[in-house]
Amino acid sequence: MNLPVLSSEGNLAFYLQEIKKFPILTANEEFMLAKRYKEHGDTKAAHKLVTSHLRLVAKIAMGYRGYGLPITDLISEGNVGIMQAVKKFDPDKGFRLATYAMWWIRAQIQEYVLHSWSLVKIGTTAAQKKLFFNLKKLKNQLQSIDEDSLSPENVREIANRLDVKESEVTSMENRLYTGDKSLNTHITQETDAEWQDMLVDEKDTQDIIFENKNEYNYRKNLFTKALNILNPREKEIIELRRLAEKPKKLEELSQKYKISRERVRQIEEKAIEKLQKEVSNNN
Repeated sequence: MNLPVLSSEGNLAFYLQEIKKFPILTANEEFMLAKRYKEHGDTKAAHKLVTSHLRLVAKIAMGYRGYGLPITDLISEGNVGIMQAVKKFDPDKGFRLATYAMWWIRAQIQEYVLHSWSLVKIGTTAAQKKLFFNLKKLKNQLQSIDEDSLSPENVREIANRLDVKESEVTSMENRLYTGDKSLNTHITQETDAEWQDMLVDEKDTQDIIFENKNEYNYRKNLFTKALNILNPREKEIIELRRLAEKPKKLEELSQKYKISRERVRQIEEKAIEKLQKEVSNNN
């Protein structure tokens, strides 16, 4: 998939300008493109989905600059994450791609950080990764600003919160902070990043949580209303084939309605077309 080239730090400003040229998709545009890719393997549709989210990737990647790694590599890894997200995205679940993709983007970037940083065998388990990315925040919550190291009580508290061994907390603290008299010390002489900037709060802000919840509720209500235009059999087939926790097979519905499997498939396809049209008209 051809994407704008980001070859060096000096090229960053140009890259950020270039990705702004890709339009942000409306909910309906995104839904239709995702359906085309999922059902027909339309690579052009996938390309539009990816490029429309490059700004999201760049924004998330910027949050990891404090690790002293090249921003070009962070963004490149994030771009891999958005491509993976598009491959896995199911538009019928009722939420926007951005909500789903941010987790893939962050996971890809975090894996790169863990493998590239100058720590030996760090982050080998999910709990250790959580410790790596959250130690600073918890440390600041539990001790006063002028304390250099964690007390045994604080080590025990962090270990309990993150479900890791106390020895792992102590080891991680030593790797992250040994030799630093102040959290305001620069990580290296080549960067302005400070140790206090290193760890990222992975929780979404309240405004993002609120926005995602509103978007989900809006799409859910829109879909629920659209279902009402279907006749009883169409609606039941959609619910059993697309909305059930364990979707029914065509053969099962063929026996239930005493019609051929092909006829069930046709009814399902027609019902989906009705829903798409109804959602499009009311979006």
